[in-house]
Amino acid sequence: MTAIVGISAFYHDSAAALVVDGELVAAAQEERFSRRKHDPAFPRRALTYLLDQAPGAVDAVAYYESPWLKRHRVRWSLLGAAPGGAEAFRLAVRGGIARPDGTERRIRAGLHSAGLPADLPILWSRHHLSHAASAYYPSPFERAAVLTVDGVGEWATTGIFLGEGARITALAEQVFPHSLGLLYSAVTHFCGFRVDSGEYKLMGLAAYGDPGSAQTHALRELILQWLVDVREDGSFVLDMRYFSFHRGGTIIDVRRWERLFGMERRKPETGGAERYANLALAVQQVTEEVMVRLARHARERTGADALCLAGGVALNCVANSRVLHEAGFDRVWIQPAAGDAGGAVGAALAAHHLALRGPRPSAPVPDGMKAAHLGPDIPDGAVADLVHRYGAHCTSYDDFGKLAEEVAGELAEGKVVGWVQGRMEFGPRALGNRSILADPRNADAKSWLNSRIKAREDFRPFAPSLLAEAADEYLEPAVPSRYMLLTTRVRQGDDGSPIPAATHVDGTARHHTVEAADNPRFWRLIDTFRARTGCAALVNTSFNVRGEPVVATADDAYRCFLRTGMDLLVIGDHLFRQADQSAELAHDSLPLD
Repeated sequence: MTAIVGISAFYHDSAAALVVDGELVAAAQEERFSRRKHDPAFPRRALTYLLDQAPGAVDAVAYYESPWLKRHRVRWSLLGAAPGGAEAFRLAVRGGIARPDGTERRIRAGLHSAGLPADLPILWSRHHLSHAASAYYPSPFERAAVLTVDGVGEWATTGIFLGEGARITALAEQVFPHSLGLLYSAVTHFCGFRVDSGEYKLMGLAAYGDPGSAQTHALRELILQWLVDVREDGSFVLDMRYFSFHRGGTIIDVRRWERLFGMERRKPETGGAERYANLALAVQQVTEEVMVRLARHARERTGADALCLAGGVALNCVANSRVLHEAGFDRVWIQPAAGDAGGAVGAALAAHHLALRGPRPSAPVPDGMKAAHLGPDIPDGAVADLVHRYGAHCTSYDDFGKLAEEVAGELAEGKVVGWVQGRMEFGPRALGNRSILADPRNADAKSWLNSRIKAREDFRPFAPSLLAEAADEYLEPAVPSRYMLLTTRVRQGDDGSPIPAATHVDGTARHHTVEAADNPRFWRLIDTFRARTGCAALVNTSFNVRGEPVVATADDAYRCFLRTGMDLLVIGDHLFRQADQSAELAHDSLPLD
């Protein structure tokens, strides 16, 4: 038996993963334990959780990138921009980015703090190889093209690979500073959202743009004429006069952008985001076109009929859908934790298959990510302890069918339910184990979920979770989307969408098809809701409020429940009603930290 721990850390979304004999056993992001969103710290708490899942001693640690190559890129870009990059370089040195020996020391200190021998072998992957491995090895394919696209790893910003059996071969790459991910992040910044977290907002805002408007067309042409030169094979070159990320500091030259687009950069945390919808749509269209061209080129290079996707840009579900339908592949599989957190998974799998020459099953499993249910479960006794400490009130059920009937009835009456079951999801999507649920037939639900529950911008969409076998009743085409990483059009009836709360303004949905084998409890709840209402879908959004990570523990869930307008909370077989809780507890709001 060989057990390998994969680690991604020190930039954002740090995580740890455990691979035993080539099988992914567990994975978790540090933010879920520390309660610091996008936590970049060494994933000590996540690692402690993994060690509880390990069947024996850990043999090696795999880190998701090469600090030596990253140092070379940082030195080249910042010193090459002298004198402008000198201060940024000093900060990089102080923070350890430009000192790979410091990265190793921090890893070994972290291992020691988690109770592992500090002298464990450390295997160093490369950033885009980790992304590629995270997508290819858990996929059901024995041969596939692999496309990785993000901001930047060490040098690479885009990679094309070929996966065959247990091997992954690098074929082509695009290098820094020319980056599709950083172009998208630059527009995210200009529109007033936070880089490395606000890209989801930009994608949601793009749907409010008018694809037929002269402004959208003009903005798209300005992007293609002045910001990025896109070639037929998907390769591209940024005009670095408009960017400053290679010099440190802010990501763009704001004044140049304002002159180019004839509008001011939106100030963060202010209203009026909708005024930037056409710009969001323009860069979304460019991103989609580049992704389709890259995928077509990957097909030409490899001759493969299957494609795997990873890297932060692979979380752009609209672009993923165009790749699925237009790039010429028969099958596409996307890593659900496509960003840097998933690098921990890829590093461990790359170490097993490439460094240690471990075999891959001759017939790959249908889903090596195990429906992303890789995090900690709610331990026995956690709810009883919560009830005792807080004086909480709940009803416990011996029969899950009766609990599902009760919850489905409350959802049908317009109630909002916090739903916590089984192992926490790995990756940014809530897939029915750490979710907030509502009735998708209620057209007003989107607005009050955004304002009362999530405390976020009103233009943000919600996803429907649908029974996989009933998806064709709601979607056209009814593309399977187990990880909520694709979009499709919602079928329109005589009265419009049958699920208006989960239908975006452009008539699409970022859908989640639920299979009984993946999540039997969540599937049964939706099926019970269908039996009661005729609707085989629920609104499903992550169980958190704006600015906070998704809840992990029973305590996290109860505190978040009290602080919001949720009506019910279900943890395992236990149901809490907001009206039954102490008014004093609700008033105090029990802050998460």
